[in-house]
Amino acid sequence: MSEVDDLKKAAGEYAVDNFIQSGMLVGLGVGSTAIHAVRRLGELVQAGELTSITAIPCGHQAEEAAQEFQIPLVEFTPTTRIDVTIDGADEVDPELNLIKGGGGALTREKIVAQSSRREIIVVDESKLSSKLGEKWFVPIEVLRFGWQTQMGYLESLGSEPVLRMAENGTPFLTDQNNYIIDANFGMIDNPIFLGEEIKRRTGIIEHGLFLHLATDLVVASSIGVRHISHED
Repeated sequence: MSEVDDLKKAAGEYAVDNFIQSGMLVGLGVGSTAIHAVRRLGELVQAGELTSITAIPCGHQAEEAAQEFQIPLVEFTPTTRIDVTIDGADEVDPELNLIKGGGGALTREKIVAQSSRREIIVVDESKLSSKLGEKWFVPIEVLRFGWQTQMGYLESLGSEPVLRMAENGTPFLTDQNNYIIDANFGMIDNPIFLGEEIKRRTGIIEHGLFLHLATDLVVASSIGVRHISHED
């Protein structure tokens, strides 16, 4: 693995080793860092070091990894409350607000996050920024029907929107078979207001601004792994 991959692995494994206990319902995140947490969790379950673990995946990638590592999956019920979710992020600001959706699973990730008692975000240090939008665009999941009409609206909000394309040259599809528009807003001064404005538009399903959802941040860097709590 590359040095960055090593950092991602360190962050994911740290979160599992320090925050997951037997008997928990765990939210399984999507992405190149979160997948290391899923693998570590599977290893501990198979070794018998963690017992009575159940999980809810944030996307197809996490679901497939859970099945590979024999982590029992459950579905949402009206009373479901996830103990801990471990997920990644594309960008994190000093208040632990996030931009997510680089992998296209933002809607399911947000549903899981808002159903979690503890939302632990695992990243390498390159994902830290002084303000959201400094390093990343805002992924916006839209219905395929009439997606073209969303472009002008997102431009009116001050962005440069681009329809995300897959490697084969066709529009990228989310786990819910919708499209993603990546909207470059630049540095975002008021992410709460922007998120509200984006959601006003019919046909826009969800945006990748995850605000006041993360409770903890695990950051891996060349000098080690550190844990930051939202209360710090």
